[in-house]
Amino acid sequence: MSLAIRGMGWVTPLGDEIDEVWQRLLAGEEATAETVSDPISNRTYPAFRVSKVTAAHPRLRRSSAISRFAVGAGLSALRNASVDLQKNASRTALVFATSNGGVIYTKRFYHDIVTTGAQAASPLLFPETVFNAPASHLAAILGITGASYTLVGDAAVGILALQMANDLMCNKALDYCLVVAAEEVDWLLCDAYRKWRLLRNKPPIEPFAASARGMILSEGAGAVLLARDGQITLDRVASGKNFATRKDAPSLLREIYSALNGKPEIIIASANGTFIDRAEEKAISLELPHAIVYTPKPALGEGVSAGTMWQVIAAAQALLTGQLPSVPHCHRKTSLQISEGQTQNHSWKQAVVSTCGLNQQTTGLRLIKQV
Repeated sequence: MSLAIRGMGWVTPLGDEIDEVWQRLLAGEEATAETVSDPISNRTYPAFRVSKVTAAHPRLRRSSAISRFAVGAGLSALRNASVDLQKNASRTALVFATSNGGVIYTKRFYHDIVTTGAQAASPLLFPETVFNAPASHLAAILGITGASYTLVGDAAVGILALQMANDLMCNKALDYCLVVAAEEVDWLLCDAYRKWRLLRNKPPIEPFAASARGMILSEGAGAVLLARDGQITLDRVASGKNFATRKDAPSLLREIYSALNGKPEIIIASANGTFIDRAEEKAISLELPHAIVYTPKPALGEGVSAGTMWQVIAAAQALLTGQLPSVPHCHRKTSLQISEGQTQNHSWKQAVVSTCGLNQQTTGLRLIKQV
């Protein structure tokens, strides 16, 4: 691969500016969980919510939260790259990735149908129920009339979107590809993940714990603008494999680390308090035992596809700044080299992003800092 990360943007429960959120992570800050409820049940759930999105747009007045997050992160990535994409729209592709899509408006739309009949269904809500609604808003705002794709999958779909961007950029007619992943939180999602025995009842998320106690859902978005030159190179993507049972995940992760074929100094893991932690711990200890391991999910929550893009951004930030935050709530001693706050500037050159999704898919990628 010859693509590079030209710009980055994210919308997280800790903020939506790259440097500000990174400094808060370095300082050991964590997002505060809010209670999510629904009138049909007495059960409540914790979730990490986004309080604001700086990059607002008049088009988004009635749009879903996931669309606002996606647009905010996408515009931030362009601003970070100092690229006026409206002048380059014809030579730009857009790839949007999501796992859960616009659940809030979908629930509202079908609730109206069930309670009052199909004639009462709001035509304003329906466009926001489709998976590609955020991509549609972003493409319209930026004036992109060419290639625009939406991918749906588990958390691994964020990295698969980067692989698709690489394929698209083989076309010399394109100069840029904007890759965005976004999610929103709703009670319905929390209830579903609880029934799948993946959600815990209250914070904190405890990575690499002796027993898997579960994760907490998060919302937001992450975006990277890819070009053919830049300081951080997207050197290789392992397109990933599916595991039939959870016990197969460690061996598949080992295959991914081997396929990435490098000696990374740092690994940005997807450990989130579930079975994923043990799978990554086993694979890393066998394949890349000397790398420093960091996971952003105890601080930011499980952002699913958006969380994977946060991992990519964290890896790029670590290479650019020579710093890694500490991993909060990692109480159990492990054979892994867990990041404890690398406050001095390091000259790291390679980073691996490891992703193991909750729906049985594994992927990974390697970033290289150009000297």
